Amino acid sequence: MSISIKGKAVYFDDRYLRVELEDGRIIATPMPWYRALQSASLDQLRNYRFICRGTGIEWSDLDYQLSIESMLVARHEKMAA
Repeated sequence: MSISIKGKAVYFDDRYLRVELEDGRIIATPMPWYRALQSASLDQLRNYRFICRGTGIEWSDLDYQLSIESMLVARHEKMAA
């Protein structure tokens, strides 16, 4: 069975990146996993859009894309690159 994990909203603070899913769940991962996001300005972080039919997030100002599914399965070493 394949389940599509689609985002609805993105929230962030100095500790966590949180994604609210269409089904109401919220997933969170530590901001230090995403160096490009951690060093970004607040305006750059707010300038995101959902891509790939809602299954990914893009910050075009940062040339950075993130699969929402990867937030659930990825390890720190893979995300910090």
